[in-house]
Amino acid sequence: MGKVLVLALAGLLAALFGERLMEFRRKMNASRELEPVELPNCQLIKGIERGAEDIDILPDGLALISSGLKYPGLKSFAPDKPGEIFLMDLNDENPRAVELRISRGFDLASFNPHGISTYIDKDDSVYLFVVNHPEFKSTVEVFKFVEDENSLVHLKTIRHQLLSRVNDIVALGPDHFYATNDHYFFNSILTFLELFLGLPWSNVVYYSPTEVKEVASGFYSANGINISPDKKYVYIADLMAHRVHVMEKHANWNLTQLKVLELDTLVDNLFVDPYTGDVWGGCHPNGMKLFFYDPENLPGSEVIWIQNILSAKPTVTQVYAENGSVLQGCSVAAVYSGKLLIGTVFHRALYCEL
Repeated sequence: MGKVLVLALAGLLAALFGERLMEFRRKMNASRELEPVELPNCQLIKGIERGAEDIDILPDGLALISSGLKYPGLKSFAPDKPGEIFLMDLNDENPRAVELRISRGFDLASFNPHGISTYIDKDDSVYLFVVNHPEFKSTVEVFKFVEDENSLVHLKTIRHQLLSRVNDIVALGPDHFYATNDHYFFNSILTFLELFLGLPWSNVVYYSPTEVKEVASGFYSANGINISPDKKYVYIADLMAHRVHVMEKHANWNLTQLKVLELDTLVDNLFVDPYTGDVWGGCHPNGMKLFFYDPENLPGSEVIWIQNILSAKPTVTQVYAENGSVLQGCSVAAVYSGKLLIGTVFHRALYCEL
């Protein structure tokens, strides 16, 4: 009888493992291969060799770019080098990336930037919020951007127990924001188990100096986050679910789900065109190639353009798709005046004229 029970238990565990493996591969889009979609007027951006994980563009065409992310479970071509913030003026005929100088007193050696967001105050001061992972922990660094000096003045570091595994951020004022926690655990083994078992423990947090709270939950991997031009709606990319959630923002900063867009790709960061309200997504067409890096089977890149996202039938257009020979692991796409920047988690960045 005991042997029968052991065999039954082993069979149950094997069945559960098989079901979880199939579901894990589905969420990773493991079987997807890309049909290329090319853009004619593109060039790699000189000086960006270690990723452009997130990009935000100011209304005057100045693009801020985070580079050099080192993250558990992901490839890094320069694991011992600190991260950087680059500036590109998209009004120039031939824009180039310039590294911004960061003020003294800030720990540059452990700078590990991830998602970024800008906020312009009433006096035209520009604040840059940067998700940082010093020693693989999570903080939010607040800088003031000084354009005349091509520099960032560090103002403060924000830490909180609810900001435990921050991926991306959207600034709501000079001292408050929404942030996504992409996983519950930070340890790479526990994170893998969280993903493999399909635990929806990822969330969105609202932070202000007087209140910090969870405002949305139940995501498999809340990743990119951004806000509509009228500030009424918040868009959240759930990487592992292949979804973009449209949330309504309330006066108390809570979020309620309005609708969900189902997609066939792993959506990373989201950029909102301030003039049209269109949403641009940098995407990973096949997550297995991203998380299990193989130089013989490179992770591809994909850019999607979502028009009329609040309507009953939004239009989703695949703008760019490439198998990794040019760009590996696309994480963001941002537009300004007919120009497109495409960034990656750990590889290069592309400048295109549409």
